[in-house]
Amino acid sequence: MKEKIVVVGSNSFSGASFVDAALKEGSHVIGVSRSAEPHDALLPYKWSPNRTSFSFHQLDLNKNLDEIIEIIHSEKPDYVVNYAAQSMVAQSWEHPEHWYMTNVVSTTRFHEQLRHCDFIKKYVHISTPEVYGNCEGDVQENTNYHPSTPYAISRAAADMNLRAYFDAYKFPVVFTRSANVYGPGQQLYRIIPRTILFIKLGRKLQLHGGGVSERSFIHINDVSDATLRIMRNGQLGGIYHISTKRVISIKALVQLICDRMGASFEDCVETSDERLGKDAAYLLDSTKIRETLGWRDHIQMKEGIDEVIHWVEQGYDELQRLPFDYNHKA
Repeated sequence: MKEKIVVVGSNSFSGASFVDAALKEGSHVIGVSRSAEPHDALLPYKWSPNRTSFSFHQLDLNKNLDEIIEIIHSEKPDYVVNYAAQSMVAQSWEHPEHWYMTNVVSTTRFHEQLRHCDFIKKYVHISTPEVYGNCEGDVQENTNYHPSTPYAISRAAADMNLRAYFDAYKFPVVFTRSANVYGPGQQLYRIIPRTILFIKLGRKLQLHGGGVSERSFIHINDVSDATLRIMRNGQLGGIYHISTKRVISIKALVQLICDRMGASFEDCVETSDERLGKDAAYLLDSTKIRETLGWRDHIQMKEGIDEVIHWVEQGYDELQRLPFDYNHKA
């Protein structure tokens, strides 16, 4: 029989890309997200014929927990993978209570119901390296938490509660933390698609703090592959970092995109103030998943950037009509 997966937060970029990867491997997937499915250009699983094994339910973790749990009891999935979270860092300062409600209170209520579902083989909790705060060197899975924003604090709280559930109840959780993801289908307010679109539109890109902060960017297909491996074969209670071994500053990233598109960096950007609480740099050590699950990243940065440029150019007429900025919903 096909393995069955419930994906919470299936409308997110990472969630939709994971759904696509799971469908391609023959899984049956049930998606849950609080908003209606967005434009097809932002849903990678809509681009392939495998979507016939996918069903979608518009349900909010904050408001429709009973209905979500009812679906889980009815479907009895092998796995539950949770991408649902209020996920914007800078905006979490504006309404921190919304981040705490979704990422801590509602998520904990979800876990409390889920721990009684003894048919679930594994619950995959998609966490974030933001819980570590600003770090130097390679960050390992046992690094202490030092979150510096309401978003990061809310995610760290949920992670710690899940750790307690694993210790007390043997709740079958595994954690993933990924470097900055990118790829075709990403929300247009993210740095890579936003830069590409602004270059094509002749608009100036705001480079916060001059773009000196450093990040490791990883193609979403590599992340989805890693997540499937962790879901199936990861050690219960384990934390897995998913990252490349490359680091690039935001300024250098934008310069790379300009070079790939034949645009002038100076004509395309302007510097603005740094965002409050933004971590300067972190590089996740991904040795564990490489050595224990045989995973490695395959897609190089230039290749991945070209893929996103192609996606933008192919769907430009439609994409330029979609919102470019993050729109917060409580």
